[in-house]
Amino acid sequence: MRKDILTADAQAQLTPELVLENLKKGNSNYTNDSLTQTDNSSLRAASESGQAPQAIVLSCIDSRVVVEEVFDQALGDIFVARVAGNFVNTDIVASMEYACKVAGSKLIVVLGHEGCGAVKAACDDVELGNITALLSNIQPAVNSVKATVEGPYDSGNTVFVNASIVENVSHTITEIRSMSPILSELEAEGSIAIKGGVYQLANGEVKWL
Repeated sequence: MRKDILTADAQAQLTPELVLENLKKGNSNYTNDSLTQTDNSSLRAASESGQAPQAIVLSCIDSRVVVEEVFDQALGDIFVARVAGNFVNTDIVASMEYACKVAGSKLIVVLGHEGCGAVKAACDDVELGNITALLSNIQPAVNSVKATVEGPYDSGNTVFVNASIVENVSHTITEIRSMSPILSELEAEGSIAIKGGVYQLANGEVKWL
């Protein structure tokens, strides 16, 4: 039974590699239906004085991807940012800077997922209200895949969609490094790592890129 929150002292002892291993082990627990039991009352009480999450995960908003459960993480363990299509903008990158530079997180994870509706919509060049502007953030990844995958270039082509999902994660990581000198410097000195993965809907496994 997990009762203790991750403390600043414990966080300071972690390396990016150790945090990644923690998340990989947690994902294995999730896929094996052996999630850690937690005493949430104790965790809430312990967290009143502060937080020291080990990682920040950027995920799609998809309801089938419950980030804390996917990585078997408890209250206080990870920051989670969510937006349809798991892309970054200034606000999300700023949140990552806060998580890593201010709050001491050691790992950034960009988590895409199979069957992503936002990526499919970008593949289909959907135009609808504010969704049009949102999809423009995903379109560069979709367009780059067209040079390596045979058409048709729409959501009916599973190979095209899957390649676009992977490329969108990679593109997002490139954008993080480009938009944030702070995070790039932390990564270069080994204080943080930036990793990408794609969640598999059928079995819950995260395939790391």
